[in-house]
Amino acid sequence: QVKLVESGGGSVQAGGSLRLSCARSGATAGSGYMGWFRLAPGKEREGVAAIDMEKGTTYYDDSVKGRFVVSRDIAKNTLYLQMNSLKPEDSAMYYCAANREVNMGYASLLDFRYLYWGQGTQVTVSS
Repeated sequence: QVKLVESGGGSVQAGGSLRLSCARSGATAGSGYMGWFRLAPGKEREGVAAIDMEKGTTYYDDSVKGRFVVSRDIAKNTLYLQMNSLKPEDSAMYYCAANREVNMGYASLLDFRYLYWGQGTQVTVSS
């Protein structure tokens, strides 16, 4: 049973930074893809960033390129999202997700490609 536990959300002023973590258990370290998704009120869930857990290749939505960095620690089987230059429109519930796929490319930003989801962590950015 794959389990994902997020942490690190909170409230910050515009221009600030936050770092999210997602600890994965029940899956082989360095396998599959993991991604960060967010859901804001009145909007659809969108893919923010994803990473090939074996190769380390990363993928970003255009809205966060140059501001967010996704990374992983294979030894800890943990996913991270460093969020810099935060904007009010980044406010949302952030979820991490994982699957067992390979060679996904930018399809790794599609939520329906993921089987396992965390409980979410709230990020609020004030202006």
